[in-house]
Amino acid sequence: MKSVTILGSTGSIGANTVDLLLQAPDQYRVAVLVGGRNAAKLAEQAKALDASHAVIADESCHAELASLLAGTGIHTSAGRQAVCDAAGERVDWTMAAITGAAGLAPTLEAIKGGGAIALANKEALVCAGDVMLRAVADAGATLLPVDSEHNAIFQAMADRQADQVEKIILTASGGPFRTASIEEMERAPPEVALRHPVWSMGAKITIDSATLFNKGLEVIEAARIFGLPSERIDVLVHPQSVVHGLVQYTDGSLLAQLGSPDMRIPIAHALAWPKRMKTNSPRLDLARVAQLTFEAPDMVRFPALRLARAVLAAGGAAPAILSAANEVAVEAFLARRIGFLDIARMVEAVLDRIGAQAADTLEAVLYWDQEARRQAGLHASSRAA
Repeated sequence: MKSVTILGSTGSIGANTVDLLLQAPDQYRVAVLVGGRNAAKLAEQAKALDASHAVIADESCHAELASLLAGTGIHTSAGRQAVCDAAGERVDWTMAAITGAAGLAPTLEAIKGGGAIALANKEALVCAGDVMLRAVADAGATLLPVDSEHNAIFQAMADRQADQVEKIILTASGGPFRTASIEEMERAPPEVALRHPVWSMGAKITIDSATLFNKGLEVIEAARIFGLPSERIDVLVHPQSVVHGLVQYTDGSLLAQLGSPDMRIPIAHALAWPKRMKTNSPRLDLARVAQLTFEAPDMVRFPALRLARAVLAAGGAAPAILSAANEVAVEAFLARRIGFLDIARMVEAVLDRIGAQAADTLEAVLYWDQEARRQAGLHASSRAA
């Protein structure tokens, strides 16, 4: 049986992973489940999977978790250090799905264990790419991308012959504002921006999809995972969200991975890798889809891609600054303190203010992450005033 840890089990990626594990109870042994604040959901998952250890990041929720799991024999703990300690337990496979900067240290601890790391935390490679990749090499760990686009590229590059790849292409749905005017985007309220046409996701990633910041972060992540420069990573808007990624080879062949917009598909691929597992995900009916369309992204209405490529070129702390400033900007937009188009403006202002900074340790990355959040908070306050 493959031993498994899920970092972020109560989030959407974690919940989908739990669903897949419940479908194959004889193939996996769950060592650790880590949640944020939802003690009831974490306890329910731990009991359903007969996990050995349940950890909740928010210490104020530990009493509730311990009470819910009393008599089950499932060990409980709480707090940031407990999360990192649990992430460092040696297992065969870890789902790294704690979002934001909070997931950096636990993901690094999991990598040090030397197993397979299913990476759903964009920030791990966006903010601390050099640190994480160095740790992967030192520990002999295996990175398995879970984002649907990166997983698609990973599948289309099954032979791992990167030297024969001309370029890779990430696809984007285009979000709710794909055909909207600048004026419509300027006055769009959060409830409109949260209406994603295809995917059902959390608020932050849904807004990132609307701004295309998610695609910018994915370009940076793809550069780290596949070792390709920015100019060999393209982005196409594909409203049907059926083709998740494509690989253009030097002989002219173009390989694509297609599937229904269900995150259980890439998660299952990573969970069973190098084999495959049966899922109850809906099967893609191409006759019903009937038409697949593609278009280039509008860099004027969606400047996030330009900003992402700029910070990828700058290196150092720049990607971490972009990611942190974007988190704060999205929070400010959802709180109606800034407008939708102010998100990208605010991120660019913070990047300009802080400038290029070196960051070759996790401590340095976290320092500039916090500084970017501070500067973004000040900017949001001044805009709101």
